[in-house]
Amino acid sequence: MDRNDDDLVSSHDDDMDIRCQTSNNLDLNIEHDCCSPKVAHVGSVQSTLSSKDDSNSDGVLKIGMEFESDEYAYKFYCKYAGLVGFSVRKDWVNRSKVHGRVVSRKFTCSKEGYRRKDKRDVNVKKHRKETRTGCLAHMIITRQPDGIYRITHFEENHNHENVNPSNAQNLQELPSQGTIDGAGVTEADSTINLERQSQLAFQLLGRQFGARENLDYPAIDFENYLKSGRIRDLKEGEAGRLLYYFQRQHFENPSFFYAIQLDVDDKISNIFWADDNMVVDYDHFGNVVCLDTTYRTQKDFRPLVQFLGLNHHRQVVIFGAALMYDETIDSLKWLFQTFIEAMSRKKPEAILTDQDATIIQAIDSEIPETNHRVCIWQMYQNALKHLSHVTKDADSFAKVLRSCIFDHEDEEDFIHAWDDMVDKFTLRQNEWLRWMFREKENWAVVYGKNSFFIDVKSTHLVENFSNNLKNYLNSDLDVLQFFTHFESMVNKQRYNELEANYDMGRCTPRLMANVVLLKHASDLYTPKAFEVFQREYEKCLNIVVNLFSENGSLFEYKANTYGQPREYTVTFNSSDGTVTCGCMKFEYVGILCCHALKVLDHRNIKVVPTCYILKRWTRDARVESFRECAISVEEESPKSITASSVAAASRID
Repeated sequence: MDRNDDDLVSSHDDDMDIRCQTSNNLDLNIEHDCCSPKVAHVGSVQSTLSSKDDSNSDGVLKIGMEFESDEYAYKFYCKYAGLVGFSVRKDWVNRSKVHGRVVSRKFTCSKEGYRRKDKRDVNVKKHRKETRTGCLAHMIITRQPDGIYRITHFEENHNHENVNPSNAQNLQELPSQGTIDGAGVTEADSTINLERQSQLAFQLLGRQFGARENLDYPAIDFENYLKSGRIRDLKEGEAGRLLYYFQRQHFENPSFFYAIQLDVDDKISNIFWADDNMVVDYDHFGNVVCLDTTYRTQKDFRPLVQFLGLNHHRQVVIFGAALMYDETIDSLKWLFQTFIEAMSRKKPEAILTDQDATIIQAIDSEIPETNHRVCIWQMYQNALKHLSHVTKDADSFAKVLRSCIFDHEDEEDFIHAWDDMVDKFTLRQNEWLRWMFREKENWAVVYGKNSFFIDVKSTHLVENFSNNLKNYLNSDLDVLQFFTHFESMVNKQRYNELEANYDMGRCTPRLMANVVLLKHASDLYTPKAFEVFQREYEKCLNIVVNLFSENGSLFEYKANTYGQPREYTVTFNSSDGTVTCGCMKFEYVGILCCHALKVLDHRNIKVVPTCYILKRWTRDARVESFRECAISVEEESPKSITASSVAAASRID
């Protein structure tokens, strides 16, 4: 049995709209409208937490009740707990060894058991008050053969007094409720007790920002009890500074999203945040995401993790960030869960990450539909970390390795350069390099599947962005100074996009020839995207194509660069004008490859088919069409589209 530690707490303006109603008969079937118009926040109760057993109209929990999933059962129990006056903690979980599904699990009162002894208690003058009472109240659910979860054990009675949720003064008795003493966090530079601030980290905005008369009571498990895999610790006072920073951000911008995860010692383990602009950027450009975890290469760096992408100008944009003081698999699962929730549950089509087993496992668990690739730049950084000590001239090796990885677009040239490198530095038997070469198709640019973030100078675009943060990642720097610089970096990136938009409006790209195909593409693509397209067109001039087979409307061609043996299969469908290439550049980059362009030219098609002009690379990438606006409004209000919304959409289009 293992404990599920993926609980989290988020702060969002919609948190203030969730209310747990109280009544004598504990009616749990009240529908609550708690959908965010912009961001689906993590800690909220679902709009309807209904049991499958419709006969149980009064909603009181009992043995035999059934639920569609273990998560529905948990949320229903949390709602019940909120009405009764206690908070919930996830206890143990049994999973099938075959398919990994939850077979059974237990939810308990947060006062179950007793806090384990802290080794640091010897040096603590003032001990924390014991909040647990060994309460036996719990609920156990078991998966049935038909996939439904049934309550098989239920203990209703508690060995302590419960708190009336309608009484704001008593909410401090609940581990999952409370208010924040404004005086404790207003001075960022004051010395704040780390342990006290860690305990406060999950509490909602309080009196400092004008708490409501009846405090909201979200059904959230505030006691996360994450098994610690801590790699770094917050310094004294930093927890309070972080809490102050996030509260201030949320107060100034109610759409600012953040989530905090605690460990078994009630210490802040992981923190995620994203502002509303990041969510909008992700909506436009989040099809490919790079998870930047390069902090791992430096022990003294803050554990900053960034979700990065590219906008239509091929500039790096940030979708969200986290400080990960814990690196367990449960923490990484929590990270991906939180990110997806913050992004309105929209999952990326592809994600580039470090080649790390825990990251891969977390992705397979939380976003299995997403295509996972190895980030070439992070692979390069890891190679330097593992191999710099085995060569006499580390700088020379780094230069040769970089050239080998980034500067070759032909497979034969790449393999030849690799062989020369391992021979030159006598590394042919090095296990790390041998493993790296075996995995080459997952990261090497030559295979076309990792070139999304590569710019024209054969460098990784994320590298430039991360380098500007390096001087501020040192843990000796005050945490608020780090956030100040981080904000500055994000604002600079947004200003760069404004400049690119301005330049795009007054300058036209230079065409290498007076060709209809290029003129058409230059009118649609942004200048940076057009550069990529024009390079592919230039290469297509040296491509030789030969018809290999014909089957009805399907024509199969063999394409290769003149004088080079490697061939790619290109299939053209004359019935709909579609073309696919074995190099899969379009699938991974979103711009047609030179082989496909050559076949289109061979078929006398002089403009790029509309289906191969991805909006994310066009000048109108951020402009919503009338249809998109209408769909968005329909999703929020399925009954009708308001006249004002239609008018707004027509103005945009």
